[in-house]
Amino acid sequence: MTDLLDIPEIGGLDSRKSVLRIPPEIDVPLTPRVRQLIDAPEFRRLNQISQLGLVSLVYPAAGHTRFEHSLGVYRLALLFLRRLAHDRRFAQAITAADAERLLAAALLHDLGHWPFCHPIEDIDLPGVPSHELFANSFLLEGEIADVLRTDWGIAPREVVALLAEKPRDRASRVLASMLSGPVDIDKMDYLFRDSLHAGVPYGRNFDHQRLIGSLCLNEQGDSLAITDKGKTAAEMMVFSRYVMFSEVYWHHGVRAATAMLQRAFYLLSAELELDTLFRLTERAMIAQLEAAAAGAPAGDLLAGLWGARRQLYKRLVEYDFLGHPALHRRLARRPYPWLAACAEQFAALASTALGRVVAPHEILIDAPPIHREVEFNISVYYPKQDRYRPLDEVSPVVRTLARDQFDDYVKRVRIFAHPRVAADLRRLEQLDNLVAESIDRME
Repeated sequence: MTDLLDIPEIGGLDSRKSVLRIPPEIDVPLTPRVRQLIDAPEFRRLNQISQLGLVSLVYPAAGHTRFEHSLGVYRLALLFLRRLAHDRRFAQAITAADAERLLAAALLHDLGHWPFCHPIEDIDLPGVPSHELFANSFLLEGEIADVLRTDWGIAPREVVALLAEKPRDRASRVLASMLSGPVDIDKMDYLFRDSLHAGVPYGRNFDHQRLIGSLCLNEQGDSLAITDKGKTAAEMMVFSRYVMFSEVYWHHGVRAATAMLQRAFYLLSAELELDTLFRLTERAMIAQLEAAAAGAPAGDLLAGLWGARRQLYKRLVEYDFLGHPALHRRLARRPYPWLAACAEQFAALASTALGRVVAPHEILIDAPPIHREVEFNISVYYPKQDRYRPLDEVSPVVRTLARDQFDDYVKRVRIFAHPRVAADLRRLEQLDNLVAESIDRME
């Protein structure tokens, strides 16, 4: 226990000798070796990449950066470690060196993100790496790698392994669950921080202190769990995540903007040098996309996002799993090229129905991506009975929102149209039949 609490960054939580302030009035303790990492050019780049990208077109204040988020995740790692240092089983499983590896990974976990990373990853095109793999070029060589070796005594590959590889030993499994699990430092920060900057309450309506105070290890000793005192806080975190996806991340305006960027990127991807593009800051990447799209249909899409006048596509129809199961099922989790081709079929049918041309790029189909969100489940320890039970077994909230309904009910299928044609298309009778016929032509 003493070894973990002697880590200088954990001691900095109380000493306040050197801190950096982030919203909302949170002090992040800094040490010389932390400063060395965050001052490196590879990390400073994150200060010019927004955390939520296109969300700011709908929620104007949501312009916070991955730099700020990374500092928030690092601070939560300190709080997790300080709490778990008092847990006998954790202290036996995790050495000070393991804990320092977690701190470095927490600080650097977003290093491989490029601007608008998640929308681009979701369409799963050839040549587009995962952001975890893309981070390797920043982590394995250059200033970050040198600082890890000399100031932290950590081999850069150990950080890469923790962030991107399947953990091979018990200590690594515990650390991985702290970085990416049902109750993890990344999720706890982004729900809170995204909610704060978007100006909505949803992601802040769970008790961080109660949840952190209930942390323990699961029955096998290889992953995080919570005691029964944290059960309600965990349920509220599940609900926060559900509502943030429903009202912010999958808001119809945000998804219209996302669909516009995805189609533009899809149309341009063959001409782009992706490795160079993904190393740019946000403004520079937008400029390069706009230059590549000049005079082409992709240029119209990008102008609607970043031109002098914002012009998002309009929602024509929307299908959820409950109200329109057949059409939702036929469009959800299709490969992106299939969706783009299906949208073109719809544009052709709509042209005939309207008696005037609807251009192929003026119809966009936005559907849940192939990969589902990770289900939220964690073990709950009941000390009086000395028994562990899965959270979804003891919580109808978790069972309903996090397992049975999350992806299918939050991530709806939507068809968007250019404002030039949207009003006329809405007046057409039996739009659903046009959608069904477009799908039939693809099958």
